[in-house]
Amino acid sequence: MTYQANHQPLLSGNEIMSDKLDLKKYIRDVDGFPIPGIKFRDITSLIETPEPFRKTCKELTKITDEFSADLVVSIESRGFIFAGSVATDLLLPFVLARKPGKLPNETYIKNFDLEYGSTSIEIQKNTKITKGQRVVIIDDLVATGGTAIACAELLTENFGVEKLDILILCIIDLPELGGSKLIVDQGYNIKTLVSY
Repeated sequence: MTYQANHQPLLSGNEIMSDKLDLKKYIRDVDGFPIPGIKFRDITSLIETPEPFRKTCKELTKITDEFSADLVVSIESRGFIFAGSVATDLLLPFVLARKPGKLPNETYIKNFDLEYGSTSIEIQKNTKITKGQRVVIIDDLVATGGTAIACAELLTENFGVEKLDILILCIIDLPELGGSKLIVDQGYNIKTLVSY
C-alpha cells in the first residue's frame, strides 16, 4: 500500500504479499488445535528460526514506518512477539491489547466472536492515544477478523482514532475465512505477509 504525504492511502483496503519473504516453509500446520476441525497455523517454528524471524520483523518495521505510525498496538499474545521488535526499532509507544483481567488499570472492553467461540479484549483507559494519531495493530494472523476488528473498534470508539488511520498488520492471512475482506469492508487498512 502506498501512502501520500497527508497520510491518505492511494490504494485502500488489503494488500497481501504472495510470500516474497519465503516464510511459509517455516509455518507449521497443526490439525485439530485448539479444537477439532480447526487447522492451526503455528508460527513458533518461524520465531525459532533466527533468519526468517529477523526478516519478518524487518518487513513489519518497514511497513509500519511507511504508514507513518505514531504508535503500535498489539494483540495478545503472539502479536506481542513481533510488535515489540517493531516498536523498539522505530522508537514508538507500544500498547497492549489483552485478554480480560490481565491489565492492572481500568479498561475499555470489547466483546467479539472467534471462529471457535467468543471472548473479549481490553485496552487500559489511561493509555495515551488521541484522534489524529496513526496506529498499526500487529497480530500474527487474521482469520475471521473478529480480534483485529474488536481491537480497531476499541481505538475508534474510545480514543477517537479514525478508521483510515488504522493499519492492521499480520504475518498470515486466511482469506477463505473472510476476515481480511471484512476488515476492508469496514473501512480499515490491512496488510499481510503470507496468504493461505
